[in-house]
Amino acid sequence: MNTARLALAATALLATAVLAACGSSADGGSATAAGGAGGKADAVLRLPDPGNNGFLARGKKDGSLDRALAAVHAKVAWTGSAGPFAPAAQALSADQLDVAQGSITSAVAALAQKPGFKLFAQTAPDGVGEGILVKNDSPIKTVQDLVGKKVAVSQGGTSEYLLLKALEKNGVPADQVQRVYLRADQTSGVFNSGQVDAWATWNTFSTPTIANAGAHFLVDGKAIGSDNYAVWAVRNGFADKHPDVVKTFYAYLRDNGAKEKADPAAYLNVFTDSGPTAVTPAEKDVAVNVSRQATPADAISVADTARFGTVAQFFADQKVTKQLVDVKPYLIDIDTFGGGTK
Repeated sequence: MNTARLALAATALLATAVLAACGSSADGGSATAAGGAGGKADAVLRLPDPGNNGFLARGKKDGSLDRALAAVHAKVAWTGSAGPFAPAAQALSADQLDVAQGSITSAVAALAQKPGFKLFAQTAPDGVGEGILVKNDSPIKTVQDLVGKKVAVSQGGTSEYLLLKALEKNGVPADQVQRVYLRADQTSGVFNSGQVDAWATWNTFSTPTIANAGAHFLVDGKAIGSDNYAVWAVRNGFADKHPDVVKTFYAYLRDNGAKEKADPAAYLNVFTDSGPTAVTPAEKDVAVNVSRQATPADAISVADTARFGTVAQFFADQKVTKQLVDVKPYLIDIDTFGGGTK
């Protein structure tokens, strides 16, 4: 999410890995849909594997997502693993993935390229799960204390946005803080060993770090006025050919996201309660608190679109993108998409 050659190379390697992990099934590929009484699926929706937590993991385990998709003659194919949106955006554009979730900040950076996807759903910014982490014994007590310090960030999305937004809000020139560009999934060791003074990140990484590594947020998303929505993207070719599948998947996201918010603990450790993907007892309270304050996926409103534009303008002003990205042409009105309403 920033601009160093090392980080760019790492991102490219990650993109290659994700693309290699993704399947090559086509839109019209024929497959047996779960719950479809042996009928053939007209569409295969390729999604990143959801891992061990969340309602999509539950949907994979209990077959509820396949049953929902079977109603519109479709099924899901889990391809690769969920991760940063940058490589997922490349996989969408390369026809190797059909749907993926990311942040609007990462989406803006991807839309500055030649995107092959549009956004069809949003989740309100995470006020408590993302922000700038420091160690509990750190002398850094305010954002102003970051002057002259090293902050780990990823390039062109959530992480860089959170740092730059915090600096702007607190009147600190961005060039007075050293950004250390690292891939998010390779940063915890660097942060824990003290090679950087702070880490701008989101809940996937903040939850275990707060629970296990003696860290806390210097500022969180709410404190800096973050507009960093989570967004769902769909490949253009899939959306054009299967709008009913996109609408059905959206409804699943909305309804099951509400169920998870009501009982977050029930959606942790869906497949296993041990091993590297498991939420530990120490992490559970942090994870539950973040999920309880989250909002389910919803349609992209006029107000949301305006805030997306604010993010795009901020990234242009901060030279993260070379020019202002107009997000509007890449948005789907899910309420009227494909005709009718949801």
